[in-house]
Amino acid sequence: MDFTFTPEQDALREQARDFLTANSEPAWAELAELGWTGVSVAEEDGGAGLGFVEEAVIFEELGRALTKGPYLSTVAAVLPILPSELQAEVAAGEASWTLALGPLVPDLDTAQRIAVVGGDGIFELEGAEREILQTTDETRPLGVVRGGAPGRRLADSTALDEIRPRLLAALAIEACGVARRALEYAIEYAASREQFGRRIGVYQAVSHPLADAYTQLELARSLALWAAWCVAEQDELAPVAAAAAKASAAEAAVQVCETSIQVHGGIGFTWEHVLHRLYKRALWIESFAASGTSLRAEVAAYVLEGKKAPGPAPEPVLTQGG
Repeated sequence: MDFTFTPEQDALREQARDFLTANSEPAWAELAELGWTGVSVAEEDGGAGLGFVEEAVIFEELGRALTKGPYLSTVAAVLPILPSELQAEVAAGEASWTLALGPLVPDLDTAQRIAVVGGDGIFELEGAEREILQTTDETRPLGVVRGGAPGRRLADSTALDEIRPRLLAALAIEACGVARRALEYAIEYAASREQFGRRIGVYQAVSHPLADAYTQLELARSLALWAAWCVAEQDELAPVAAAAAKASAAEAAVQVCETSIQVHGGIGFTWEHVLHRLYKRALWIESFAASGTSLRAEVAAYVLEGKKAPGPAPEPVLTQGG
């Protein structure tokens, strides 16, 4: 079996990187014009009719660019459970969504609509008040919804079994994009910064941690891409693959960012450098949805018992000062 990216997937990555380099905060309508909001939407509904692997390519580049917007919440969490006519609205850039699984809701400042779990189904929440909270990552704040009432029924509550692997896999591959950019900054700096007449990259105290960071990232990325493939193919291993990928990739992203900050020395700790923003996104991903400890427990249960352990409810994310 050939696991390399197709020419079309490579072209999508190149397009995404070029666009996000030139547009730091693209509008939802711009993403729709590029076809990103409808990657997995059926062609008859205005989408591209592709799958989650192609979406994973975009998730990785969005993480690398620290893009602000409701793409994660819409595409990873809500899109697959929407009726076809609502999927068509997403593909056209006419609607974006977030999902209220717990008390803290991501992308509440940019998502136009809210899906909420209630009773035996998932519904559109109508008339709710939104309060946006500050988090460590200013590009992805959390919010609290108050009041409102369930409106249109979107799906049965059993759809949560489909949402969770997608969300964890998306977070994993996004974490890889964050780590990739942090490592690139470190390599660029180590190759240009000189101390005692030599570039600092020749010193083992710098080169060895960078080699370890690269290894950790590549292992995590392989796992994240496997999880993305499992989700795309609706493989029975998708839940455990996504759990393993999120645990590994999130922790790798935090470690790679910390290594990059150390390599940069004093400049790496300043607000003038983008590294602190990458680090905060890595910490956000590590904290959101489920901790590495709980996810590894699920993987262990699968390995030891031959079955997937029940996934825990999403864990709350600590906000600054909270």
